[in-house]
Amino acid sequence: MELVTPIDDRLKDLAQAFHAHGHRLFVVGGPVRDWIIGRRIKDVDLTTDATPDQIRRLVGASRPSAVYDVGARFGTIGVVYTVPDPTGGTTDVTWGVEITTFRTEQYPDGTRKPTVQFGTSLDEDLARRDFTINAIAVNLLTGELHDPCGGREDIASKVVRAVGDADARFTDDPLRLLRGVRFVCELGFTLAEPTRDAMAAGAKGLERISRERIAAEMGRILVSTRPAMGLRLATDLGLMEYIIPDVLPMRGMSQRPVHHKDVFEHTMGVVENIPAEAGLRWAALLHDIGKPPTKSVNQGAVHFFGHEEVGARMANRIMRSLNLDLALVARVTNLVRMHLRINAYEPTWTDSAVRRLIREVGDELDDLIALSRADVTSYRAEKVQAVHDRVDDFARRCRELQAAQDVARLQSPLDGDALMQLFGRGPGAWIRPVKDYLLGLVIDGELAEDDRERATELARAFLATGGSM
Repeated sequence: MELVTPIDDRLKDLAQAFHAHGHRLFVVGGPVRDWIIGRRIKDVDLTTDATPDQIRRLVGASRPSAVYDVGARFGTIGVVYTVPDPTGGTTDVTWGVEITTFRTEQYPDGTRKPTVQFGTSLDEDLARRDFTINAIAVNLLTGELHDPCGGREDIASKVVRAVGDADARFTDDPLRLLRGVRFVCELGFTLAEPTRDAMAAGAKGLERISRERIAAEMGRILVSTRPAMGLRLATDLGLMEYIIPDVLPMRGMSQRPVHHKDVFEHTMGVVENIPAEAGLRWAALLHDIGKPPTKSVNQGAVHFFGHEEVGARMANRIMRSLNLDLALVARVTNLVRMHLRINAYEPTWTDSAVRRLIREVGDELDDLIALSRADVTSYRAEKVQAVHDRVDDFARRCRELQAAQDVARLQSPLDGDALMQLFGRGPGAWIRPVKDYLLGLVIDGELAEDDRERATELARAFLATGGSM
């Protein structure tokens, strides 16, 4: 086996050092799978019969920049290498490698935290792994491949199959349920029938998994090359009930006559359409989450009045329940709340109207444009093109207005201190309406942001009329 990584020479030095002291060292799991498939190797995981203490002593031969314990009870040592950029760039490349002692695992009932025992058998170590495609090892020194579970054959057949007893694999660690879905959508494979049946039967086990771990796997599914495949599979297998149960009512909910697809399939289309970035994919998944609770029917037509506001609250709750980063939660919540705004755009909008939307959207303007462009999943090419043309025209006008002035940073010519000094009044609720009035004139292009003299006249007139202008 010839790895293609910037640290190949370090790995060879490492393998020779282990061999010189009577130990074997293997590349294992994902890197081997990706090498067989022909995918770029992103991480390197190694396994060995050496103990953690021996690993610490032997890694010095490969000139690491750092060595640290990943988890003493799991027998894993982390090694960091810093090497020159192989592409000729000026920035060094940093690679992390994890080396784990052969081990066996026993899972006490009701917990996914195993009792670990170090071993000396590679086959026993491979037999504890989740799927056959990840239970393959290659001797780093000789290139010999070890595949006792038939992983290479499953890779050739594009099948994800649990190692050994599928029910036991998922009972031991239910997070493997989501890992299985992720491998399907990342690799474009299918599930072996016994594995699929065991995943469906074991879905309730996800209740034992922390929300953070579930969110992490969901994030990987969402940014994969086939996110809709993963989301459909998670729903079909009953996993979604324990991940985001609010998704389930979307399936089969008609949107006719406006949309021929149900809410779920429309959502899958939007997720596929939008760029593979976490925030955008989360927003695509949740943008219509408020439709089921707002559905109404009037004279045979289906309506979802206010679903964007309801959906924003639901998206916020869902993402917080998954303990996702609060900045990400706020960003997605805002996108869900505003996802219909650009769709209402018409070329007849004034520059003032466009400026107001730019300010209202804030930092999510580019994201909202991307979501609006993705939010058309019609089979009719002319309808798709019409929506894209409208969004493109809106984006063009935003660029032109932003080039002329930083719309998002427009301010009233008179701040609170200036207004208090001008009118000889202290702080209070009277200030906000005056500032908003002056800012509105700036946004409308009727008042220059630096025209304090005219702003003073307008402020006096505004208060003289009781703030009714």
